[in-house]
Amino acid sequence: MDDKALGRALRALRVRKRLRQKDVAEIAQTSQQTVSRMESGLLDGATIGALRAVAEAVGARVALDVRWQGADLDRLLGARHSAMHEFLATMFTGLPAWVAQPEVSFAVFGERGVIDILAWHAPTRSLLVIEIKTELADMQATLGTLDRKVRLAAGIARERGWNPATVSAWLVIAESSTNRARVDAHRTFLRAALPADGSSLRAWLREPIGTIKALSFLAAPSSRRSFAQTHRVRRTGSPEPPMT
Repeated sequence: MDDKALGRALRALRVRKRLRQKDVAEIAQTSQQTVSRMESGLLDGATIGALRAVAEAVGARVALDVRWQGADLDRLLGARHSAMHEFLATMFTGLPAWVAQPEVSFAVFGERGVIDILAWHAPTRSLLVIEIKTELADMQATLGTLDRKVRLAAGIARERGWNPATVSAWLVIAESSTNRARVDAHRTFLRAALPADGSSLRAWLREPIGTIKALSFLAAPSSRRSFAQTHRVRRTGSPEPPMT
């Protein structure tokens, strides 16, 4: 949808709800002039936050779609996601008591999805749900998706002959300045849900007692490009630790 079409959609929804531009401006906490410019398709001076607020005022939601050379962007992001999968799979080979299954699909009472990695520790009957993110966009959606997978994980595990006593969660985020900034901006919210860090998670993997809910960053080895979408140029030197 281009700018003009978006503007027409905002106006049509406003009229349908029997709202004036002034009413929408008050709800969105912006100016009537801003609403008027948006409805005219003049979005160059508008912030993303203001656009989302105006859309919500008329009962809509704006989702950003980044395009780059057609489908190549999807393949690029998919390759980074796969690289993180491979890195974590290699890590689990060094933990012989663990069994890690990638891309575990499920369909439970109409709820469908894929668990990036489902890991099982038979000696303690510990189950770990791992969610991999190359980039962060909607924090609430990310946590909501992870919570749903954790809620369904015990049943999914039993289908594989595993009977978990505990179910834990690990959100693994690709290391980048952008992802760090987004986590920092929502630190209280995220850490309340996922209080443990990479160091605590590593200790727990060696001796999984009880449950853990962890968030950590994964940095690619120095010989590879970043797992995240945004790259930073670094001087040569000591590589960053892989998980923080």
